[in-house]
Amino acid sequence: MRIDFERLFQAASRLVGPSHIQDGEIGLCVVDMLQALVAFDYSVTFAYRGADRPIDLFSTFTEQEYHVFVGLYQQGPYLLDPFYSAATLPKPGIWRMRELAPDRFYASEYYRSYYIQTGLAEEIGFFVPVSEDVTVVISLMRNETTGAFKPAEYELLRKAAPFVSAIVQSRWGDLSQRFDARLARQKHKPQTGARAWGNKNLTEREKAIIELVLQGHSSESIGLRLGVATGTVKVHRRNIYRKLGISSQTQLMSHYLDSLKAPRHGES
Repeated sequence: MRIDFERLFQAASRLVGPSHIQDGEIGLCVVDMLQALVAFDYSVTFAYRGADRPIDLFSTFTEQEYHVFVGLYQQGPYLLDPFYSAATLPKPGIWRMRELAPDRFYASEYYRSYYIQTGLAEEIGFFVPVSEDVTVVISLMRNETTGAFKPAEYELLRKAAPFVSAIVQSRWGDLSQRFDARLARQKHKPQTGARAWGNKNLTEREKAIIELVLQGHSSESIGLRLGVATGTVKVHRRNIYRKLGISSQTQLMSHYLDSLKAPRHGES
């Protein structure tokens, strides 16, 4: 592992001085600095605010990769993403996907129906709250051919985290206004996971369990999070399937995504 100091300082110098820099230039400078420290295959930067569709600030994807990593993701799967959950808590700092993922994430319907399409071996994120309600996440990704980040590489990125946070906070501090402006342009607000099931006669507890199941939590994990017995969770799951007329997680995921796309009563 060799640090490219010339690339690092050249990238940092481009962020010094100008009062306003476009998203693309900010993202490119940050990626260049991090590439000077460790190698990775892709990077994407999202801004998250509550259940609002995340804003894609920058990415290094080809058009086809962008469709999977951004286009499909923004259609609804982001609500089941461990990075989304961590961003909305928020959990500032640097995190590996496997540190945030639920106990059965790699057997979850979210993983099988969406995440597996990314072909990633590992994803690391810098989580930077930029206001009371907005968090920016810079994701560094390695595909299966490259393999996971080594401990020494992760440690180097961890040491760089305060500097990355300072850049993000200084350059992307006005994102709440962008979320507000985008919502004002929309015909109707996108539905959150909980509101999406309003016409299915589901209880609030059942709606919460649906999202936890699809995220990859086992019944035991859901019970611990909600403070109920594992057997109670299983009863809820059977009731959910009965009310929705389904028999599998694949069908549950399909219902979930369809419900997110449907307009609320009285909207068109």
